[in-house]
Amino acid sequence: MWSYCRGSKDITGWLVAVLFILMCTGVKSGSCAVYKWIDAAGRVHFSNVPVQSGFTFYCAEPSDANFESSSIDTLVEHYAKKHALDPNLVKAVMKAESNFDPDCISSAGARGLMQVMPATAAEMEIYDLFDPSQNIAAGSRYLSQMYKRFSGNLDLTLAAYNAGPTTVDEYGGVPPYAETQKYLERVKKYFNQYRNMAEER
Repeated sequence: MWSYCRGSKDITGWLVAVLFILMCTGVKSGSCAVYKWIDAAGRVHFSNVPVQSGFTFYCAEPSDANFESSSIDTLVEHYAKKHALDPNLVKAVMKAESNFDPDCISSAGARGLMQVMPATAAEMEIYDLFDPSQNIAAGSRYLSQMYKRFSGNLDLTLAAYNAGPTTVDEYGGVPPYAETQKYLERVKKYFNQYRNMAEER
């Protein structure tokens, strides 16, 4: 962990902060996450770990930064490849979750294109879920985690994404929730549609 307050006399902290910011804005490889906070005195703080809620995301991983202003399809392709997922599956989840509305908020508080919960994203050090790039980064990573956890079983993966992995574990399979079962049907329908469209191109 490192941190830097603009105005600090700690030259080491200053150099580290400058190095990380330059990495985020200028280098195309590696990984980096820098957070920014302006305190009551107007001092600007930078850190790679947001130690309190005032910090906001400042710059993304350099390897992802090139895609921040890209189209949804390009973002899906990028993050699906990064997390070893079929891009058609990521797109299908997105269609079912938000119908491609980046400003969507559920009654439970899930946000953005892939309806990611803020707590889930925070564990990944992602905080702006209304930003398409960050949302797809978090959603595809979580989807990949569920896919691995349930050994590639698509139904269990989708059930876990919708109802949570603990619920899937408790029921030993897809929970008997009408919402979750309809969710699986919708995602798989979209998944097949997108795969067929991709094959026709």
